[in-house]
Amino acid sequence: MATLLLPNPFATKLPGPRYSHPRFTCSSVTAQSRSAREHLLALIADQDRGLRTQSDPAKRAAIVETIDAMAAARRGSVTTGDALSATWRLLWTTEKEQLFIIEKAPLFGTRAGDVLQVIDVRERTLNNVITFPPDGVFFVRSGIEVASPQRVNFRFDTVYLDDDLRVVKDIRGDYLVVDRATYSWKE
Repeated sequence: MATLLLPNPFATKLPGPRYSHPRFTCSSVTAQSRSAREHLLALIADQDRGLRTQSDPAKRAAIVETIDAMAAARRGSVTTGDALSATWRLLWTTEKEQLFIIEKAPLFGTRAGDVLQVIDVRERTLNNVITFPPDGVFFVRSGIEVASPQRVNFRFDTVYLDDDLRVVKDIRGDYLVVDRATYSWKE
């Protein structure tokens, strides 16, 4: 039996002071995006993957507002290319189905481990995985289709993507914040 130790994904520093300037440059948009990213990570750090946010509408609103700011700062960027292919680990979500499984796992004598999305753009696959250490797994295999530079047909749009973080809004209005896992999950 192997044990996998992962770094704390919530170790963030708070964003620095914000400056406004009437003229936007590429570097200012990048700085705004970075600031919003750090602010988002700070907001979700204590939210237990979204379980606590369910009972805190003000916190949810602040998180969604930050996600919308990130999406606006990256409007027009391509978020459906090969960079989307990875094993992504859940940091925070509003998706009731995932939160239900995470919350109720102890009723079955277990706990939810990593919650993953494994995407392969070239193979057109998206696999949702919830692990239950040491050996359990809930796995849903599905297909995807890249429809535009920012839309993947599997009921979600990637609104923000960088080397380590992906933020998604689906057609039901649910949000998902995931980081690039330090490992690749395989069936």
